[in-house]
Amino acid sequence: MNILVCLKQTFDTEEKITIENGQISEDGVEFVINPYDEYAVEEAVRLKEEHGGEVTVITIGPERAEQALRTAMAMGADKGVIVDTEDLDEELDEHSVAQILAATIEEEDLEYDIILCGYMAVDDGSAQVGPRLAELLGIPHISTITKLEIEGEKVSVEKDVEGDVEYIESTLPILVTAQQGLNDPRYPSLPGIMKAKKKPLSRLDLDDLDLEEEEIQAKTETTEVFLPPKKQAGKILEGELEDQVKELVQLLHSEAKVI
Repeated sequence: MNILVCLKQTFDTEEKITIENGQISEDGVEFVINPYDEYAVEEAVRLKEEHGGEVTVITIGPERAEQALRTAMAMGADKGVIVDTEDLDEELDEHSVAQILAATIEEEDLEYDIILCGYMAVDDGSAQVGPRLAELLGIPHISTITKLEIEGEKVSVEKDVEGDVEYIESTLPILVTAQQGLNDPRYPSLPGIMKAKKKPLSRLDLDDLDLEEEEIQAKTETTEVFLPPKKQAGKILEGELEDQVKELVQLLHSEAKVI
């Protein structure tokens, strides 16, 4: 079975976000594999262990993103591909990334039975790249899965829907996006880390891909980046219950402006 995993390197979720000159500062920040992508990597390795085959991990980003691929290979992936965007002046959005991923798969002649992505990236939360990539490749996709079984060409999944579970069946090839609960990602072992250093890693630039500049031009623009307002202290209502209810209604109308 040929398995592709698309992953992104993101801020460690424990990092404090600092805004400088309207941009998020990366000074001294630790980067990790996007947490949802870890579920995708783990599931890919489990599929390889069950069905045999090969796992290829792909990422787009600056040179530092190579570390995310090495971590994935230490978990059990077999090889990696990075498209270096270090010198790119323009901002990429979900449309751009999906176009680059599709072109990378074509350029590297990567065969696949299944593609796994994280449900979303914790830095932008768009949850668009996976579905967009599936559309470009002309294959079905199922998002936010919490269970995956493959028998021959048949694919069976479970996914969360509004507090319930939905059961879906499809066929290979397919793209799925991983939700929390799909598995428990393994920690890379020391032997795995040592082996990962010797596993093949392809490095591409955008110029290596069969893409025109207009094809990867972002369809969206970030106009402002800002931190959420600090939480204000709560207000405790006192007095008789009837008076509290009246005051609460008045506050919801005049201050909170929700009624």
